[in-house]
Amino acid sequence: MKALITGITGQDGSYLAEFLIAKGYRVYGVVRRSSTEKYDRIAHIRDRLVLVQADLLDQVSLSQALKEIQPDEIYNLGAQSFVPTSWAQPVLTAEFTGTGVTRMLEAIRSDCPQARFYQASSSEMFGMVRETPQNEKTPFYPRSPYGVAKVYGHHITVNYRESYRLFAVSGILFNHESPRRGLEFVTRKITDAVARIKLGLADELKLGNLDAKRDWGFAGDYVKAMWMMLQQDKPQDYVISTGIAHSVREFAEIAFGFVGLDYKKYVKLDSELLRPAEVDHLLGDSSKARSELGWRPEVGFREMIEMMVEADLQRYSYGKLMDENRYSETKTKALSS
Repeated sequence: MKALITGITGQDGSYLAEFLIAKGYRVYGVVRRSSTEKYDRIAHIRDRLVLVQADLLDQVSLSQALKEIQPDEIYNLGAQSFVPTSWAQPVLTAEFTGTGVTRMLEAIRSDCPQARFYQASSSEMFGMVRETPQNEKTPFYPRSPYGVAKVYGHHITVNYRESYRLFAVSGILFNHESPRRGLEFVTRKITDAVARIKLGLADELKLGNLDAKRDWGFAGDYVKAMWMMLQQDKPQDYVISTGIAHSVREFAEIAFGFVGLDYKKYVKLDSELLRPAEVDHLLGDSSKARSELGWRPEVGFREMIEMMVEADLQRYSYGKLMDENRYSETKTKALSS
């Protein structure tokens, strides 16, 4: 089996590539031409991947890649995925995150219509939610250019599925994090700051809306759901979520508590970090995926946060600065508090 992944150098792309390689796939990754290569997340599996140059902004390059590879499965994870940037670059976000989906679908339709296609939809499409929790039938009300672009990508995938009989699905994934999350995202911003503050490299963390609630899961669990969707007899869309919402404040409290610190002493509110239009509460209902796919999240909220903090501590050479026994003692105290 051959799989093609756009966005392979990102968080989800790297976990998905690992997962597919373990299943015996030949994995191809789409990368954009650049003078500097940033392959940190896939460095450990680089020799087991085939990277091909193509671009979601360029129809010809996508068609050429599909003609040459003839993949069995295509996972479109490439996008401008940072919500705040979508206000600063709304047109570019629309081109990558929205219209880029159409370019890929057109390439599939003309060059390898037998391929099964996965589109990375997002809980940000729900925005100002119409109901709680949100499921596959909940109306969309996006609150950012990113969310709007994702809605377009979602609907064009449905349109090509129904119009051209392509096996095309969308996974409406709620927030999912990991140690590979970009530093610009609030979750990784928190865990990175925790590591720096613990090691005396920083003394504060500026955050925006501490009361915003998200349904957070582990990225490694969520990529399995992507694959499961493409193994079904008929193409359908699925919500993937844990079914439990937590606030940014909770996330920060657990992250700081893991290293024995009180978040209230270090977190400072910064109004400049507030969104122009806030999404206050996202909570997913993944009962369809659990019933039909047999999918379940395996890593819990606290476990995921601790995994992220520990990775950032190691990144700052935490293990070299503390005796192993003292570190274990700190961890035990944090977990029992």
